[in-house]
Amino acid sequence: MNPLAEQMNHNLKSSNIHVYDMLSTIGKEIYFPKEGILNQSAEAGAKATKFNATIGIATENGTAMYLNAIQETLSAYHPNDLYPYAPPAGKPALRKLWREKMLTENPSLEGKAFSHPIVTNALTHGLSIVADLFLNEGDVVIFPDKNWENYELTYAVRGHGTIVNYPLFTDEMKFNSAGLREALLAQQEKGKAIVLLNFPNNPTGYTPGDREANEIVAALLEAAEAGINVVAVTDDAYFGLFFEDTICESLFGKLAGLHPRILPIKVDGATKEEYVWGFRVGFITYACNDKAVVEALENKTTGIIRATVSSCSHPSQTFVLHALQSPDFAAQREEKFITMKRRANKVKAILDNEDYIKVWDYYPFNSGYFMCLKLKHVKSEDLRQHLLEQYGIGTIALGEYDLRIAFSCIEEEDLEELYSLIYQGVLDLLKK
Repeated sequence: MNPLAEQMNHNLKSSNIHVYDMLSTIGKEIYFPKEGILNQSAEAGAKATKFNATIGIATENGTAMYLNAIQETLSAYHPNDLYPYAPPAGKPALRKLWREKMLTENPSLEGKAFSHPIVTNALTHGLSIVADLFLNEGDVVIFPDKNWENYELTYAVRGHGTIVNYPLFTDEMKFNSAGLREALLAQQEKGKAIVLLNFPNNPTGYTPGDREANEIVAALLEAAEAGINVVAVTDDAYFGLFFEDTICESLFGKLAGLHPRILPIKVDGATKEEYVWGFRVGFITYACNDKAVVEALENKTTGIIRATVSSCSHPSQTFVLHALQSPDFAAQREEKFITMKRRANKVKAILDNEDYIKVWDYYPFNSGYFMCLKLKHVKSEDLRQHLLEQYGIGTIALGEYDLRIAFSCIEEEDLEELYSLIYQGVLDLLKK
């Protein structure tokens, strides 16, 4: 094993043996080289006042070389903020601003210890880093039965983990914290579990309230006190889109510093929060009271990035940084939030239709981009195909009777027609 990895592992063992035990084989072996090309280039950048012949980019007239065919569409930005490689951990100014944003939007983080966010290639990349660092073959990964399909690809297919699901909702249509608790405590013999907490939830658009959130935290704490090492991942892809009766913070804040056997990891990003899906700018952040643990995890995470994508898109980071620095950023974001909330409220009003209640129920939704119908008489895949072929309407079939609808991409004035046609599609199938 490389001496740098050995040193970081020694620091982890000395500071928090539980976090060391959470690491996968790759997580223990990975490191970010201190004496490699990037470090030598950084040193040259600071000291090479005459010629800097280190890193593999081309320069011209004292700036990064570029093609006018590209730069003419990006003329608002300096070439050096677009074309050179970004640091593997991301632009320092962007990481600093995102951390400040996290503190502003999550007051429960005040006074708690957590890392600077590390830039990822959006949230999927962040979740994949978690798998690389903490998932060995056969390790248990816990998330509810209503979930994003990429969890299966990332943690089961790619990571060879063992997936444990629990029902997302109770019979009273509240978050099933008892199911989460049971799934966690069942791992006592294994002594480790990765838990994915995705709120607002994809596909249902549900976020728990204060009481449910406290129950989730209590379940994780009970597992930790029972001797289970818990890698607690908050997938905050749709963070901030909280419309009614929800917590308005990430559970990351409540979990930070809670117990030595709980490692909170926040995976979030500008992707959906700032409506820049194609920019692929995400972040991964660790909470731990011990500075040596945080430094080791940051180093290992940067090592994973260096070994896979090398670094994330520099132009995208520059664009997001520019937006965060804009005095109009908060007002523009609030404007989009209001639009999304109006759409969600419109859907709820539409669903009060007595005819609709005869053919479907719907899972509670109070946040995010989506809602999910629970069909009573027809199967979701049959309805999905019928709507697509007969009415030109695209929806997502999940399981046997669930149909996901993204109201985020439907204009408010079109929502009534959308649900009317979905209803008509159900009637069509019932006549067959």
